[in-house]
Amino acid sequence: MLVGFLSLLKEIKYRLSLLKVGKGNKRNREKWLRKTLNNIPKGKKILDAGAGELQYKKFCSHLDYTSQDFCQYDGKGDERGLQAKKWDTLKIDIVSDITNIPVDDNSFDAIMCIEVLEHLFEPVKAIKEFARILKPKGKLILTAPFCSLTHQAPYHFYTGYNRYWHERVLEENGFLVEEMNYNGDFFEYLAQELRRIPFIEKKYTKLKISRSFLNKTAINILLKMLNELSSKNKGSEELLCFGLQILAKKE
Repeated sequence: MLVGFLSLLKEIKYRLSLLKVGKGNKRNREKWLRKTLNNIPKGKKILDAGAGELQYKKFCSHLDYTSQDFCQYDGKGDERGLQAKKWDTLKIDIVSDITNIPVDDNSFDAIMCIEVLEHLFEPVKAIKEFARILKPKGKLILTAPFCSLTHQAPYHFYTGYNRYWHERVLEENGFLVEEMNYNGDFFEYLAQELRRIPFIEKKYTKLKISRSFLNKTAINILLKMLNELSSKNKGSEELLCFGLQILAKKE
């Protein structure tokens, strides 16, 4: 009987391990970004603004790629919140403030700015600068968190932006939004943070409560519930999600 019970628990654990709820933040964003960049004609000039470690250069092999970053974050920051630990910006082409990039007006056919706005003290000024250096009809490819934990501190100033911020700021700076997608939903976001509990627990309490059999089971049950709820979602992303993915055109 005990063997049968243990076998059942093993099967339940295996089935729960297959749940992808809460794991799609980066995967969804990169899938959308790859598709969007592939639609830009070959040879066009693109600026990767706030490029960091050039992780998205690989999607731009058909484009004339230039990177920009302020190159002050070192991976450790002030050691608070979530940090990258290591951060290499030695291959950045343009080292400057993102609100004052030393290039001529109308220099680029496209700009991508991926998960950067939350790290800018004056994000609206960055949007204004993008409008200046983009060519007429140029494309702005933008993603930013709807909600985020403190990360890369002290260069983290906003937890996130909703659609109304994007719509207003982009319109006021001469952009027409062609596409705006939500990444994830309320249930996906909760699942993401539920999965993060063991790490946060260790970092901030030094306890291992979440690792007990009972609590791990409770977390897995909640993940299963959130997975089912997300599969039936009908608009909860307007309350909370991973972030927004935007394609806009300079008018």
